[in-house]
Amino acid sequence: MKFRLSPITAAVALLSMPVSTLAQTAPPATPASAPAAKAEVPTQTVEITGIRASLQQAINVKRLADANIDVVTAEDIGKMPDKNVADSLSRIAGISVITSAAAGSGGFDERDRVGLRGTNPSLTQTLVDGHAIANGDWFVLDQTGAGVGRSVSYTLLPSELVSRVEVHKSAEASQIEGGTAGSINIITRTPLEFRKNLTFEASLGMVYSDLAGESDPQASALLNFRNNERTFGLMVQAFSEKRSLRRDGVETLGFFNRLDSSNAPNLVAAHPELAGVYLPDLIGSALFEQTRERKGGLVKAQFRPTKDIDLVLTGFSSKLGAENYNRNYLMAVRPGLINSATLSNYEITTGKNGDRTLTGGTFNWANASTAGYYDMISRDASAESSFFNLEGTFKLSNALTLSSNIGTTKGKGKTLSQDVVELAIRTDRAGFAINGPHSAPAFSFNNPSMTADWIFGTQNVVVHDKEDWAQLDAEYKLDTGMLRSLKFGARSATHKRHTDPTVNQGPGCASGTPYRVTGFDWSQPSACAVNGVDAPQNSPFAAASLPALSASYPSNFGSGLGSGFPTQIGYIPADALAAYNASFANRDPIARRSPFDGGEYSVKESTTAVYVQANLEGDAWGGNVGVRLVRTKQTSGSFRPSRDGETPDVSSLFGNFNATSDSRTYTDVLPSASVRLDITKDVVGRMSVSRTMTRADYTALSAYTSLNTNGMFLDNAAVGGGTAGNPGLKPVRSTNIDANISWYFAPRAYASVGAFHMDLASYITNGSFTATYPVLLGNTGGGGDVQLVDRQFVITGLTNKKATVSGMEFAFETPIGNNFGVGANYTLSNGSDEDGKLLRGNVKNAVNLTGYYENDVFSARVNYNHMDDIFLGLDRGTEYFQKGVGVLSASLGYKFNANFGITLDMQNLNNPTLVNYASDVQPRAIYKNGRQYYLTARVKF
Repeated sequence: MKFRLSPITAAVALLSMPVSTLAQTAPPATPASAPAAKAEVPTQTVEITGIRASLQQAINVKRLADANIDVVTAEDIGKMPDKNVADSLSRIAGISVITSAAAGSGGFDERDRVGLRGTNPSLTQTLVDGHAIANGDWFVLDQTGAGVGRSVSYTLLPSELVSRVEVHKSAEASQIEGGTAGSINIITRTPLEFRKNLTFEASLGMVYSDLAGESDPQASALLNFRNNERTFGLMVQAFSEKRSLRRDGVETLGFFNRLDSSNAPNLVAAHPELAGVYLPDLIGSALFEQTRERKGGLVKAQFRPTKDIDLVLTGFSSKLGAENYNRNYLMAVRPGLINSATLSNYEITTGKNGDRTLTGGTFNWANASTAGYYDMISRDASAESSFFNLEGTFKLSNALTLSSNIGTTKGKGKTLSQDVVELAIRTDRAGFAINGPHSAPAFSFNNPSMTADWIFGTQNVVVHDKEDWAQLDAEYKLDTGMLRSLKFGARSATHKRHTDPTVNQGPGCASGTPYRVTGFDWSQPSACAVNGVDAPQNSPFAAASLPALSASYPSNFGSGLGSGFPTQIGYIPADALAAYNASFANRDPIARRSPFDGGEYSVKESTTAVYVQANLEGDAWGGNVGVRLVRTKQTSGSFRPSRDGETPDVSSLFGNFNATSDSRTYTDVLPSASVRLDITKDVVGRMSVSRTMTRADYTALSAYTSLNTNGMFLDNAAVGGGTAGNPGLKPVRSTNIDANISWYFAPRAYASVGAFHMDLASYITNGSFTATYPVLLGNTGGGGDVQLVDRQFVITGLTNKKATVSGMEFAFETPIGNNFGVGANYTLSNGSDEDGKLLRGNVKNAVNLTGYYENDVFSARVNYNHMDDIFLGLDRGTEYFQKGVGVLSASLGYKFNANFGITLDMQNLNNPTLVNYASDVQPRAIYKNGRQYYLTARVKF
């Protein structure tokens, strides 16, 4: 029988070859055209290692694969200034990365989410060793917020874990469904792939964050054992990485209020032209500080008793401690506060969309009045992810191979507590000036004073994420004609995501028991009383009860953001704030439970999939064609207000609530076809067509509903309004076309151009839909009994619409001489829905540039990445964009010998400014996170 390696098998084999062998091998001819090997006299060769070898490995995999695939290898990651896998992926054509999970959380200095082809990260599937990984988010707004459920936070995935990362831009029937735009498979090392029986690798270093002004330790280690027979191996990896983070910002929290004669009659009467004008709700100087500590490890055992059986057992755990303290000193431009003031020196600016916005003005009050708020919020936050899986490969004959994968993965995002105080800022004069959408607004108060105003914050926010799976695959090699092999298999999985009961804390009078307070007595001057006598010592509003603002914003706060905003601001230390909340905050888990404010929900999905795929090969071509059949059973749950006479499931100070759920089942047929054509020995073309799907984000599927029945009666047919999650959302289904041609013109060199188109038949976006709900109504005149009737409502929320994404990719990479090299890629992506609106996550233009130098002992690499403006979604009722930004990073390495080296990795060297905006006249935020320097010593034996 004739034997021939499949392209992907050959590519993987190349990855396991010694780098010295790769150095002696020019880019291989394709399997169809490879000439027979000749016996030759050995010639002198130059061993190529490090950056150059890793680039050659990645190019070989890309060249030989049937589908459109990009690869980053472990050696490549080690020579880049990368601290998580998203950093490495950011340099691949077609990849866009963002530094926060969703709109509203702002941006930080570490890449968090990854998207393909300029699309929402939720449309890109992330796998580890070919299986799902559960997710956890540390930021409270991301834990229950819309739009983050299907994407994975890469802050939990340090680069030390990686053997290689494969980016699949075209779909195959044998791949797990879920990546509309594509999938990313992070492949970890296996014990038997190591050359030596015993391998030890370790790194120890420090990271200096220049804005925080702190240095923190970083460490990782790997120990691998395999026996001489290569039948058993055990690998243990561990990491502990601490880092201090500081973010300076000026935020504008929404433009949802509009002036009219009902909410500000005095102001509109004095200035009629203000009617219909949008107001900046809150403008603040925001200082965010955090300590991130990522700890965890991976253990993998491999057992290969015969050449036909291979078993791999893997356990992984990663936890990110993310305690943070956010302070925001805010001016409030709210109708209820400014209506009693006189307005002067004001300016109204009309945006391109026709909306008019108040972009400046001075407010004067006859007496000191509330003109702003000062929020101090300290959070005990963390995120974690883990998995445990068993893989098996069984070669039953020369033709038939079975493989299995069974496992479980769990994730959590937690904000167990929020210590909060809100102070009211009082003054007789305040003013502001908006300086365009990309600059920090200016604002000020005249001789302000502050008093305690409120205590708020949701407690016990815990989001659980879990998936169990079992998968069986088979490949039968035919090697007859053009049918190389037949693959078929089945997979079953159950995914659950739910929240724990939450507590919406509020203020009260101290009782002596932590977080248990008594109610206010508003007849008393201090609002608190003991036996009917005023008790100011028990009041959170008493000046003596409020801790001193004994700490201050850093002296260089806001440097580089602009001018005209407050910078010299005091604050309560975090430990004193915690003590204040223990005395005056009510965290009663029953009385203060609020399923609505806490965003409580649950989603369960049971999926079953089967597939068949034919792998094809001919003279100078290869490919595959197949179909995947997927059945999804989905149940979502949430809470709604109880109806009259109904026994509530939850009863608290916030009302009575009952659990509600919605179930459905649907089936998807996902055909795919790919072809690779070796046009010449150096030119390879590819084309693929596929149908893909991604299920809706978990929070979007929540059955939560809030209805407005004002004006609805039994004796009229008025249509109501409301907001809701949408359990009826269809998955995002797309027909994808991908074409690419690559020229491998020299060793470690190639140039490629590609085009892609995604026809999204059911894209998920903001909109409205009509639904029928049962409501209690009476007659207009008040006569007769109240009845429960079905009525129609127009609901604002997420809905399905048609959309398209089209674009092109260009990539180029080449060595210059023996030691230098350069690379560049560019991605163009145009995406819009059927109404012409931008798609969330769409990046029109993205550019990556890289250059390196390497010899036997020294290496240097510089990378620059720039992305266009990106639409992140909605926040506080308005669109939220991030302005295009470039990031410069670099890495230097020196190898003293084969066992010891040192590296200096530098991130965010250009100290990028992150700018968010709502429109061309409405700024939302401007941030700086500073630069980070990692000095690391590495040993290897």
